[in-house]
Amino acid sequence: MLKIRLTQIDGKFPNLALMKLSAYYKQQGHQVYFERSINRGLFEPEYDLVFGSSIFTSSKQKIEMFRQNFQGAIIRGTGTDSLETVEQFLGVDEFEEYDYDIYPEFQNSIGFTQRGCRLRCKFCVVPQKEGKNKSINSISKIWRGDPYPKNIHLLDNDFFGQHDWTDKIQEAIDGGFKISFSQGINIRLIDEQGAKLLAKVKYYDDQFKTKRIYTAWDNKRDEKIFIKGINYLLNAGIKPNHIMVYFLCNYWEKGLTEDIWYRYNKMKEIGLMPYPMIYDRPNANNDLKRFQSWVVMRGCNFIPFDQWRTNHIKELQNSYLNAETNNGSNQDIETP
Repeated sequence: MLKIRLTQIDGKFPNLALMKLSAYYKQQGHQVYFERSINRGLFEPEYDLVFGSSIFTSSKQKIEMFRQNFQGAIIRGTGTDSLETVEQFLGVDEFEEYDYDIYPEFQNSIGFTQRGCRLRCKFCVVPQKEGKNKSINSISKIWRGDPYPKNIHLLDNDFFGQHDWTDKIQEAIDGGFKISFSQGINIRLIDEQGAKLLAKVKYYDDQFKTKRIYTAWDNKRDEKIFIKGINYLLNAGIKPNHIMVYFLCNYWEKGLTEDIWYRYNKMKEIGLMPYPMIYDRPNANNDLKRFQSWVVMRGCNFIPFDQWRTNHIKELQNSYLNAETNNGSNQDIETP
């Protein structure tokens, strides 16, 4: 019997890759330990296998620390340079079993009805890792069953790209499932039929508290097709403030550019909820990071960005000054 450590390096939701590994190795009769810490505990046993999963490229420092703490660890995920899947590592064609026991506090259900994507965006690894769009699961198969709520975290990257999407969306409607399209719907490829059926779904945010549809507008050049897709949703009866739009920043041009302001203002005019996603955030300039904070705080409807930025810098300076005064030092203040 092997002793196996599974480590979730980042991400707030249950990690499906680790859930698969846990289910697989438990079926083989091995002992599985699940941890979120990248450090070795004082009383941890010696492991025969150590796995780490990372989904964010910004976790490089944590990955390196984990690697130092566990020499020989097998680290995979979109946050790494490897595109190897669980199935490829295990040497099986398909494995769709998940161990929820490693996340005892999680009561909802999570999974994919499809993998792959029709598009090939330069900043996305999905087409390289998963290939063309294909169906893999039904909604009812993802659901854990009674007594768990009918709340489905859908991780599909291109739900409407699978050939039987109408069957699956009707399944969600007829079954009374609440669906969080947490990875977003592809607004560039949605049509009138898809919008009308989507409007009938109980769509929610990832906490299942607020009506929410997630989508994206990553390139200003897609404005015409983006607006066309949004209008399909609005005409189907979906309210604009139900639609959160992630928009890519710091990829085509660096910093807080006119392009960012243009897309942001266009979305606000329609009544959508824009959410800036900063590419290579650790190396982005501070104005762009402040802009992201300003938008996320939702106070931006009342306070102009320039005023908020000035007030924010003053608050940081005062906080720094007070801290230095309390420490008895008198160093120069550097504006963040």
